[in-house]
Amino acid sequence: MKFEYLLFNLIVIAGPFAYSFEKTINFRQYWREALFGIFGSLIVYVAWDSAVTNRHWYFNAPYMLDFRLLKLPIEEWLFFITVPYACLFVREVLTLVVKDSGFIRQLEWVRAGMFALLPIGVLVFQSGKEYTGLVLIAFGVIAFLDRQLRTNTLLQTRTYVFLASVIGFTFVFNMYLTARPLLIYAPAYQLDFRVITIPIEDFGYGLTHIALCNIIYEYFKLRSGKA
Repeated sequence: MKFEYLLFNLIVIAGPFAYSFEKTINFRQYWREALFGIFGSLIVYVAWDSAVTNRHWYFNAPYMLDFRLLKLPIEEWLFFITVPYACLFVREVLTLVVKDSGFIRQLEWVRAGMFALLPIGVLVFQSGKEYTGLVLIAFGVIAFLDRQLRTNTLLQTRTYVFLASVIGFTFVFNMYLTARPLLIYAPAYQLDFRVITIPIEDFGYGLTHIALCNIIYEYFKLRSGKA
């Protein structure tokens, strides 16, 4: 069905957008910061997506509209808006139910470990497993930005609850996208290890995408005094 991917995007954002006006959550007060996070991460991940489309993966034409921009269907562009919006909404909901433990310096080793993945990713990329390598590089860059921008999201236990929810969303959403399949992958560029139908790299792609979005979001919340 040509409208299937479009409907997927509308379903993803419908609930979070509607509840953004709920008084307890009041996510709309953070829309400006959310837009910075969404479009800041969109620039990076659209560039990545466009660069590897028709190499690392292919879009299955029967499930989406024919219009393409930078090789990407319009629904893929919407994906980089609807999914981050939904995730940031969930993040704010979690702040209401998960106790804020503040910065835990012991988690610095986690961030340092992520940064150490950057050179490993370069080596893996050069070996031909380009998708795997790019994901590892992305984890390293995320750790670097979190430290340099002083958002320190990776030093908060609440962030890991949030990222655990992102893994859950990735499992549900990517299961749909890969099982139909709306996306078809080239095994040569990845480990070709799958969680049912989902390439293991997709979990890293999703985590780093939302982590980047969250870091930019937090940065602008700090600057506006809303954090």
